[in-house]
Amino acid sequence: MTDNLPIGGTTGHSHEHSESVVEAAQWLAEQNPAPQPIIPELRRRFDLSALEATEACAMAQRFRTYRVAHG
Repeated sequence: MTDNLPIGGTTGHSHEHSESVVEAAQWLAEQNPAPQPIIPELRRRFDLSALEATEACAMAQRFRTYRVAHG
């Protein structure tokens, strides 16, 4: 019965990030200052959905935090 569930449970979305989201996050983490507004820039530059762009923003922030903590 549960074998037919989509990836990610009932949402149908995988929690793994696409290569484009990771690439966008890496690019954004390197920008100082970050472009404004961020979401439209990520969507245009990396052809992301709004959700993917927000995921990239969150991931970029984690990358920055890790960089500060671990040099």
